[in-house]
Amino acid sequence: MNIGFVVTTLGRLDPLRALLTSLEGQLRDGDHVVLVAQGAQDDVAALAAEFAARGVAVTSTTSGRGASLGRNTGVAALPPGEAVVTFPNDNTTYPAGTVDALHAAIDDSAFLAGGFTSWDERGPKTTLPTPGTPLDKYNVWAVIEMGILMRRSLFDAVGGFDEDLGPGSATPWQVAEGTDLLLRAMAHEPRLLTEFRWLPAEVHVDGISTGFGLSDAERRRKLRAYGRGTGRAFAVHGYPLWWRAAFTGAGLLYGLRNPKPITVADGWPMFLGRLEGGLGRTFGQARMVSTTR
Repeated sequence: MNIGFVVTTLGRLDPLRALLTSLEGQLRDGDHVVLVAQGAQDDVAALAAEFAARGVAVTSTTSGRGASLGRNTGVAALPPGEAVVTFPNDNTTYPAGTVDALHAAIDDSAFLAGGFTSWDERGPKTTLPTPGTPLDKYNVWAVIEMGILMRRSLFDAVGGFDEDLGPGSATPWQVAEGTDLLLRAMAHEPRLLTEFRWLPAEVHVDGISTGFGLSDAERRRKLRAYGRGTGRAFAVHGYPLWWRAAFTGAGLLYGLRNPKPITVADGWPMFLGRLEGGLGRTFGQARMVSTTR
């Protein structure tokens, strides 16, 4: 089955070039990359044309702001027909052999969806369950957006990403759009609970950490925005109240459980954001939109 790589970007050209370079020589016939430019549109189009001339199957399109809107736009811009879609960030790269490993996981008619590991400069961002583990509403959080694999027909059947969630959306809920997508897919297709494919740990993409290159104020703004999104997803999808309360309180420990550049003081914005999301209301600035992916 073909793979569609859908990349939403604000126009960060150097990371995009690294992403496309990492895919060059790995794509199979029928695979396709769509760059969705939400900034520097002409430059992104020129970069796509440059790599297309080198034989990489890549095109570009544009959309309004918002990662979820961009991804939905990109899926719609893929060549017609069934495919498996995945959603690298514009600063993601694919180590040699990764695309072959993805094809090995998806190349049969029974494939519905799966997940693989995302790394940053410190190592794995999350730890995935071992292959064969049933999917549930707790371990689904181990998969983040750039590690999602989903059959296009299933993606379309559940309406794609919720454009009111995720970085750049017009709401306070600036994260958890990938988890929300998977939770809705689980409700739509019960077979996913037993047939979700966890790829082995050695299959991964590379990227950078949440706080990389940000000032303390920017990082804490981003953490609060992300906390809001996760807290909101727990409330909307009916997680037990005790579990939501424990998760919210654990936000205070975020700064202790994560290495630099995260600091102890970062626990407060994470806690506050999770509380706001759980309550469905914000205290103070509502439009705390993350300006980075």
